[in-house]
Amino acid sequence: MSTILIKAASIVNEGNIFTSDLFIENGRIAKIDSNINATADIEINAEGLHLLPGMIDDQVHFREPGLTHKADIFTESMAAVAGGITSFMEMPNTVPNTLTQELLADKYAIAKHTSLANYSFYMGASNDNIEEVLKTDPKNVCGIKVFMGSSTGNMLVDNEKTLENIFSKAPMLVATHCEDEATIRHNLATYKAQYGEDITIDMHPLIRSAEACYKSSSLAVELAKRYQTRLHILHISTAQEVSLFDNTLPLAEKKITAEACVHHLWFNDTDYATKGNFIKWNPAVKTAADQAGILQGLLDNHIDVIATDHAPHTIEEKSQAYLRAPSGGPLVQHALPALLEMHLQGKISLEKIVEKASHNVATCFNLSERGFVREGYWADLVLVDLNDPFKVTKLNSLYKCGWSPFEGQTFGASITHTFVSGNLAYQKGKFMTSETGQRLAFNR
Repeated sequence: MSTILIKAASIVNEGNIFTSDLFIENGRIAKIDSNINATADIEINAEGLHLLPGMIDDQVHFREPGLTHKADIFTESMAAVAGGITSFMEMPNTVPNTLTQELLADKYAIAKHTSLANYSFYMGASNDNIEEVLKTDPKNVCGIKVFMGSSTGNMLVDNEKTLENIFSKAPMLVATHCEDEATIRHNLATYKAQYGEDITIDMHPLIRSAEACYKSSSLAVELAKRYQTRLHILHISTAQEVSLFDNTLPLAEKKITAEACVHHLWFNDTDYATKGNFIKWNPAVKTAADQAGILQGLLDNHIDVIATDHAPHTIEEKSQAYLRAPSGGPLVQHALPALLEMHLQGKISLEKIVEKASHNVATCFNLSERGFVREGYWADLVLVDLNDPFKVTKLNSLYKCGWSPFEGQTFGASITHTFVSGNLAYQKGKFMTSETGQRLAFNR
């Protein structure tokens, strides 16, 4: 593995920005100092650039196995690395659903040979696989995923006894998708009675309503408090839900944490008029007031981490009528540029972006030696140029599905280099694919 010397970078880490050199050896950060005089295989002049810990995305859907016409681990990890994401945690609603330890092991085997980023995979929970769930090793699996709302195949967990079993017995972090299914079905029936098959995308946040989200999230919080579960609620989409979470405890002491996604910070329901099904997500993008409430929840530490919920579908699938178009969209290549754009707009500091997209994810999941720019830690790093704008197009989007919800958007900042476990994986549009990422480990 090459030694790498990064010179004169503006390092953003643990609430500070300071100019320093950084030396990488054997995959790790060997030294951080204002003037490192060392010979390296690769030397990078980072004057004028900011060096951040790589973004750790705790929620992606890379579609492999079974749905590889939309995406696969190689293509989406490549897009992630180009976007400054150095580690990801992938969801179990592939085909087949990841509901056994054998199927979980299969995904790790694929990633070992194909993922350019570091990786972990959630064990999936269903109404009838509690024995398999309880076999999950907390030291090398990121968490258990529970869909308390619609999902693929057999993954909707709507049995009260099953939920109690999972929350009371889970040996590790439980991550939940929270939307109340009964509320959604009632809302959908109401709109179908009025509009038949002619329901339009602007009705999506009314069908998958704020009420459905809050009802399910509050149930998850209640169960977690009852059983002292380590609960992490994914993709908060309403201002009302923010109040469910504590902002007085240090993060390391929280038993209940929450995530916001980039699309809920960037879009609101006025964007359906131009973006249509291409911003159809579950939970739905909702009002400007919800959008503002989520951002405020991030800034005041009710919400702990930022993720993508990257979930690609083909253009053909997305181009169908509302009721047939699937929910989800590709985001990993453009999440960090979008956050940096929010910084340039004065909405969030660089220090807060790093805290929520790197430090806090590592803390929430008890990640081993990642998520911070510290000597001895793995060198998962990204160099960004805050003065290098680019416009998102189909041609420069790397997702296998061939499109981005940010098409036409000009971002003011670019990713110039990405380092994954000490490997220079990406440099100004070029990829080094000889090294793959590593399986994430957890201090539990």
